[in-house]
Amino acid sequence: MRRELITWSVVAAIVLGAFGLTVLVLNNTVYNASGFVQSYLDTLARKDAAGALEMIGAYDNPDEASDTLLRRSAMSELTDIRLTSDIEVEGGVHKVTFTYSADGTPGRTTFEVKATGLAFGLFPSWEFVTGPLSTMYVTVVGDARFSANGIDLVSPTPNDPAGYLVFTPSSIRLNHDTTYLDAEPVTVAVADAGASVPTALMVKPNALMLERVQEQVDDILDTCATQQVLMPTGCPFGQSMGNRIITSPAWSIVQYPEVSLRAGDRSGDWIVPSTPATAHLVVDVRSLFDGSVSTFDEDVPFSVSYSVAFLPGDELLVTTRF
Repeated sequence: MRRELITWSVVAAIVLGAFGLTVLVLNNTVYNASGFVQSYLDTLARKDAAGALEMIGAYDNPDEASDTLLRRSAMSELTDIRLTSDIEVEGGVHKVTFTYSADGTPGRTTFEVKATGLAFGLFPSWEFVTGPLSTMYVTVVGDARFSANGIDLVSPTPNDPAGYLVFTPSSIRLNHDTTYLDAEPVTVAVADAGASVPTALMVKPNALMLERVQEQVDDILDTCATQQVLMPTGCPFGQSMGNRIITSPAWSIVQYPEVSLRAGDRSGDWIVPSTPATAHLVVDVRSLFDGSVSTFDEDVPFSVSYSVAFLPGDELLVTTRF
């Protein structure tokens, strides 16, 4: 009995010692400040959006920024996660710094965390002092549509900043690529928790749009030139006469306006600014003074501007601006 008691006492001591050592190791690794942050970064690396949001907990969103990008399909590829430092500062707050690579771009972020008590009476629990969400304010100029990390979005406030919540850290690639418009892609690195990150995407007409608008402008002017009157209706050119015409006016276009485009007042509308062009008119006239007949055969310079709008099915509508 005595021998068995000693044996069980030794076993119990070993078990308790192992348990205590395990608790000590866990408290210094998994359940310490840097372990908590490491776990959060691991959820980002797994693209576990729900898990990351659970670790972040409640967060303020005073500007009512969209949470559309807080999902798996919009998350960055987070790799090479390495702890740099874990420093305890005033009030038991830890500043924990990690380096990483977000979509191939090196980054560095410092998180502030603090202990909130003990889990199971043994392991400290932690929370972020500043939740690792940031707000990216995107200004899309030229069109409301854009994409962020492959997610198609429509800005509710085109030409003005619109807020989108994003995980910290992350890398967000903004782009626009449609039939007639494109933009130089912009990559936004989000490295500071709780930061406001402004950025802009400049959407511009592509070569195809310029070609299509030029074709429509030329067609509009060609149609105007078929009107056998001095002042073609709804057209940007015409010629007044002080004498009486005795033949039907014959118009032709000598120089078409060279199309360029700038953004209109409303997103998605484009304008061909005032551009010079030249028509030519041939018509016989009789002088009211002496009755002589002559031929008016001259170039008629004019300037013209157009509005360009998008119709369903990627069609363009070009109309003359007067």
